[in-house]
Amino acid sequence: MTSSEHAPLEEGPSKGLDQISLLSSDERLKGRPRLCSDCGFCDSSLKHLMSQTCTFVRNQTPVIEQRLHGRTRVGREELLFGIHRAMYAARMARPNPQAQWTGMVTALGARLLEHQRVEAVITTGAAPGTRFKAQPILARTPREVLATAGNKPCLSPSLNLIDAVREQGIKRLAVIGTGCQVHQLRAAEAQLGLERLDVIGIPCSDNVSYPDLEYFLTQVSRSPQTIVHHEFMQDFRLWMRHEDGHVEHLNFIDFPMDRLHGIFPSSCLSCFDYPTSLSDLTIGYMGAELGWQWVMVRTQAGEELFELLRPDLEIGELTESGDRTRGMPRYLERLSLPPGQSRPPWPIRKLVAWLQRTRGPKGLEFARAVIEMKLFRNLNYIRSKFPSFEERVVPDHVYEALQPYAPLYTQAFSRPLSRTQPPAAGARAEGG
Repeated sequence: MTSSEHAPLEEGPSKGLDQISLLSSDERLKGRPRLCSDCGFCDSSLKHLMSQTCTFVRNQTPVIEQRLHGRTRVGREELLFGIHRAMYAARMARPNPQAQWTGMVTALGARLLEHQRVEAVITTGAAPGTRFKAQPILARTPREVLATAGNKPCLSPSLNLIDAVREQGIKRLAVIGTGCQVHQLRAAEAQLGLERLDVIGIPCSDNVSYPDLEYFLTQVSRSPQTIVHHEFMQDFRLWMRHEDGHVEHLNFIDFPMDRLHGIFPSSCLSCFDYPTSLSDLTIGYMGAELGWQWVMVRTQAGEELFELLRPDLEIGELTESGDRTRGMPRYLERLSLPPGQSRPPWPIRKLVAWLQRTRGPKGLEFARAVIEMKLFRNLNYIRSKFPSFEERVVPDHVYEALQPYAPLYTQAFSRPLSRTQPPAAGARAEGG
């Protein structure tokens, strides 16, 4: 999107401030699960498999992990981050100036094509005339992959390209995807007819529809039309880089949540895989220091992918400091309040922001904090809005990961953290 484009919408989220965006109510998505992230799978000829593969119908993470790794999660670290063989702080020695970070994800996709390991890469570009409107791309050349550099924090129906993959006879495929997309791929992998599938995961949380992203930017920036990149960073601030190079910051605690309630889709508020744990490797940022990218190598294929890119990388050091548990009582207290009633007065917000930056969790401890908060928020959302879905969409490791906070949860919500009883046999699920 350029500065000459029309100004983003300012009147409110597309579904209204009091209604969470339920995508399946849109005409194009009728007939899909009530919780739907529009991953694109249902646009393909394999849509008949949806009820067996969609994470929002039944989360199959433990079953898929058993197939990928021969085991399920072990230990506190894997409960939060997923199964992994190694973790790194890394960055491109020669960063791509068009990338959100240093360009590792698209550089790896391009390298796979250069080495003919794959015949195509499913990635996400920007729709013509915009910066952030997601457009799925089936890239056949390194140049096409590199052209998709830069974050598009909008819902993207990337798996609608499955039919194009099949029609073009592609047998070796790489996919750059988010948690819901990767779950769908892994669950349907045997039916894809591929000889090789390499999956590059990108951590994902709270994507929105494009109109809602435009509205969001009007609420957090003084110049939304000129934003080039934006990200929720490790210093507890939203960073927004503009066309002229300057960076605008907004403290997390200062977000106008009373004007943002309803902006995030119900599917994103019901997701429990922020780190895209079913990929071959995950490339993000939140476990690394500012300026570095965080890499989790998960499978043998993931090790091969990382080694393919290693000659072009600087390898840094993963660090951690602070104590994420200190802020959890207050977080759960705020989470239990109605939207718009949890924003403290400005002097308190200023103090909290300073404390978060100077004494808050950093490095891997920051990553743990973010994941735990997302798990709590989304568990609370499911229990509040879709209680009969809990048994099907919340995997067991969520309760294990959050168990140390069980007394705090019970105090805040007057109910146990442990899984609720499943619906009675024959009970109708809510829209599933």
